[in-house]
Amino acid sequence: MSDLAGARASALHAVPIEIRVSVGTARPRLSDMLAMDPETILPLDSRIDDKVGLWVGDKLIAEGELVELDGDNAGQLAVRITDLTDRGDAAG
Repeated sequence: MSDLAGARASALHAVPIEIRVSVGTARPRLSDMLAMDPETILPLDSRIDDKVGLWVGDKLIAEGELVELDGDNAGQLAVRITDLTDRGDAAG
């Protein structure tokens, strides 16, 4: 790898990305959606202990489980990674 290519690769490592965590899907009827108010509970197609998907754009990059942090971050949600997708497929 040339010095220029190495510098470019190094610069890319500093680029922030946004990871979306998908916990489930809701499928209400339109009439139910229109009737929603701030106290509405929207059921999802998943359970609390089901794996969640971690997405970058439209690419699933990993799966994990929701955990609650302790200590100074008590109550904050986090994801424990349990499975990574094939990293060789990340570029395609």
